[in-house]
Amino acid sequence: MLHPSYVEMINAVNAQAENPDQPLVSSRYSIVMATAKRARQIVAGDEPMEGFPGDKPLSIAVEEIYQGDVQLLPGDEQ
Repeated sequence: MLHPSYVEMINAVNAQAENPDQPLVSSRYSIVMATAKRARQIVAGDEPMEGFPGDKPLSIAVEEIYQGDVQLLPGDEQ
């Protein structure tokens, strides 16, 4: 499976923002941190939002964030 690029992920997350003038993420670092945090949650026992049988936690986290299954909170709310 090919994963989306950083730019595609940033655009997908920012498309979900309530206020288009204030993007949720603006850097690769933000995407990497959010994806790593979700992957750690899955490793710790959280159920994936959708069925991704046989996939690794990081791959699941990337797909969940890209598809909008996991919502990122802006700045201080995280």
